[in-house]
Amino acid sequence: MLFSSIIFLIAFLPAVLVGHLIAPKPVRNVFLLLASLLFYAWGEVYYVFLMIVSILLNYGIGMGLNIAGTNQTKKWILGIGITANVALLVYYKYAAFLYDMIVQPFSSNDATTQLDIHLPIGISFFTFQSISYLIDVYRKEVPAQKNPVSLGLFISLFPQLIAGPIVRYSSIARELSERTMSIPLFSTGIQRFVIGLSKKVLLANPLALMADQIFATPIEDVSSPVAWLGIICYTLQIYYDFSGYSDMAIGLGKMLGFHFLENFNFPYIARSIQDFWRRWHISLSSWFRDYLYIPLGGNRKGPYRTYFNLFFVFFITGLWHGANWNFIFWGLFHGCFLVLERVGFNRILNKLWAPFAHLYTLLVVIIAWVFFRIENLDEAFQFVGKLFGMNASGSYDLTPYYFANYLNIIVLIVGILGSTKLFHIVPAYFNRLPQQNMLKIGYQLTQAVLIFAILAMCMSELASDTYNPFIYYRF
Repeated sequence: MLFSSIIFLIAFLPAVLVGHLIAPKPVRNVFLLLASLLFYAWGEVYYVFLMIVSILLNYGIGMGLNIAGTNQTKKWILGIGITANVALLVYYKYAAFLYDMIVQPFSSNDATTQLDIHLPIGISFFTFQSISYLIDVYRKEVPAQKNPVSLGLFISLFPQLIAGPIVRYSSIARELSERTMSIPLFSTGIQRFVIGLSKKVLLANPLALMADQIFATPIEDVSSPVAWLGIICYTLQIYYDFSGYSDMAIGLGKMLGFHFLENFNFPYIARSIQDFWRRWHISLSSWFRDYLYIPLGGNRKGPYRTYFNLFFVFFITGLWHGANWNFIFWGLFHGCFLVLERVGFNRILNKLWAPFAHLYTLLVVIIAWVFFRIENLDEAFQFVGKLFGMNASGSYDLTPYYFANYLNIIVLIVGILGSTKLFHIVPAYFNRLPQQNMLKIGYQLTQAVLIFAILAMCMSELASDTYNPFIYYRF
């Protein structure tokens, strides 16, 4: 079930909000856990049992870490827990990839045999959450959760289940046992959810339609201007899609009394690739920093070990996104520029005129998105060649105007401006005013009307069965 679906908006969400509100406090977590499992089962059916296995496994490992007597025993228990979680992820997400890479080349069969293993949606997200919980318990940063319902809710909580953000147990541990709901918090949650929904429905979806049409065009028919239109549309699509889902998750969390950390901070205004990764998918980059990069030694063991650690972390980052060589290349591409900046290029960037630093960062990110979007590496390199005028004559009939009508051009312009802080200037000004200021009161009333109007527009778009792709099925 998607947040941007009519069944979620008019049936599931209202039922959960009302049920959570009227449920007695002792059973609210039970209600939310059952609702979250139903939410997952709606799309994955039998794979909800995999979720239940994950909950029971991590509950047992957490309790084992809690009662273990020696550090050596704790290390063994933690190792078993991490191995079990990773094994589930590897089987469902990477078994077919590993088979094609290792076994298939040596197969004596003439016919190509492929493993057909379904990838459960969100498995990368809830697996990483589970691993972070076990490591934090092992490090004694949090106590083991003794209530299986509370731990199950942490792992399966539906707002962040299928597209993140990756929530740390420590950030919501208190709210799992005792959380406060209020009208201001609920109102803020609605506003944040609607903003996220509008990003997905009103911006990401039409941008996706243009991008998908261009990427579906035979590469020989794609001209340089069309190639740039396609990758810019995809660059904005993935941002508004992903940040929109994060906004909706954060908003839903507030409606239920949870506070999730921010996951995006205007990444396309970054002035370096290092800065980009401080702003893009913050929960993932911080997860890799705390649970992989720093344990590997971080930057504490000399420059060459630091470079290796960066390459390795971004190799895993690419692989985390999908079992394909294009994702690995995408990760290593970012890793190369992170190492380049670490070597000393960052000092040059700091001295550059800001627009040049922004241009450098955007160019690297946009080129990298080509390899994220196109699964075949040969085709991806051809597309990059088209961007820079190599064999880029294309079809005379397929100009940018063939793919972009006036409405799409408006969406594109709004998308570009919205990826900056431009639209936040006015809210920031009014938020600084005293609460009783008449201008602020008028602004808040206007804001409420706009939120209602935006929600109505989104519902109208979804009801008309518009293009509504889901890009996280591989994650």
